[in-house]
Amino acid sequence: MADQPARTRIRTAVVGTGGIVTGAHLPAIAAHLDELELVAAVDIDQARLDAFHATATAIDGIGPVTGHTDLATMLATERPELVLLGTPPSLHHQQALAALAAGAWVWAEKPLCLTLAEFDDIAAAEGDDTGHGPYAAVVAQHRYGSGTTHARRLLATGELGAPRVAHCQTTWYRDTDYYAVDWRGRWATEGGGPTMGHGIHQTDLLLHLLGDWTEIRALAGRLVHDIESEDVSTALVRFADGTIATVVNSVLSPDQVSRIRIDCDDATVELTHLYGHTNDDWRYTPRPGIDEDRVTQWRTNPDNTPSSHAAQLAGIIDAFRAGTRPPGSGDDARRTIELNAALYKAAFTGRPVHAGEITAGDPYYTAMHGNHPDWAPAPATEEQQ
Repeated sequence: MADQPARTRIRTAVVGTGGIVTGAHLPAIAAHLDELELVAAVDIDQARLDAFHATATAIDGIGPVTGHTDLATMLATERPELVLLGTPPSLHHQQALAALAAGAWVWAEKPLCLTLAEFDDIAAAEGDDTGHGPYAAVVAQHRYGSGTTHARRLLATGELGAPRVAHCQTTWYRDTDYYAVDWRGRWATEGGGPTMGHGIHQTDLLLHLLGDWTEIRALAGRLVHDIESEDVSTALVRFADGTIATVVNSVLSPDQVSRIRIDCDDATVELTHLYGHTNDDWRYTPRPGIDEDRVTQWRTNPDNTPSSHAAQLAGIIDAFRAGTRPPGSGDDARRTIELNAALYKAAFTGRPVHAGEITAGDPYYTAMHGNHPDWAPAPATEEQQ
């Protein structure tokens, strides 16, 4: 049989060359150089762009990377097929629309956008599900890793019994210097506080494991930091299968931890980590009387893939090759944004919010603060304008 021709690598570009791109996206690309060709990088800061170029081209297998300070110019001249967005959250909406219009698939850091209205804009700009894209997906790396895959299968097949009670915890610590960065803690640029900027990863993982939610009640506070958004939020969430969960998001917690716990009829499954997990971070505790062979199966995972950007990027590449919607996109990604919008609405209005309630015309559809007088930013004065 004649040798098959080498498959053309996917022309890839990064937008933003700060810490998250250099520290997470670039290693993910490097792990998939058989599939990806990094052709361009965009940053308005020339010095940062030059530093990224030096770091990237020092990696074996990454060839010349053309630097640009303008996204539109890069899209027109480089014609990337996949664009990775690692810019501040307020820029994702317009940058995703520009990349999709140029025919490129998009993989954006969380959050993909700041509101449900922006998400629906992006969804309207995608290719339909009968074609080959382009599509926009969000980084949700905690879904990807063998521990999550194993736990999700056990939950979906009923091996652990029906889920009843869950806990989702993102209790981190951020000091005043963290909020000295001008786009942080502001609704227009970050979209919210730890609910949107930190806890969204764990909340997304909870939804990935348990499925659709139906109702939420919540509280939020601005307890320490002098910012527009909250610095702590808590919620009670009811899922479609009846499971009741607590969700806690904080940047006030010196003992930092990320945790998911789901109590099922036959066992508790728990993940405890901080910024990423392996199989060793998952624990299965059976109820009394469970057969040891069954417990051994729960605790045995033949794969040991850590959660990572590289693990999710493998799924993006597979979807691109197949011309199918990628993981972390579409209704699945929207569900997480909707839950956060509902959390804010429930916290600020003091009443329960149901899935599907926030639609066009609802103030929480176009702004996470919902124009609530205690939370919306004050109008700019003439001097500020």
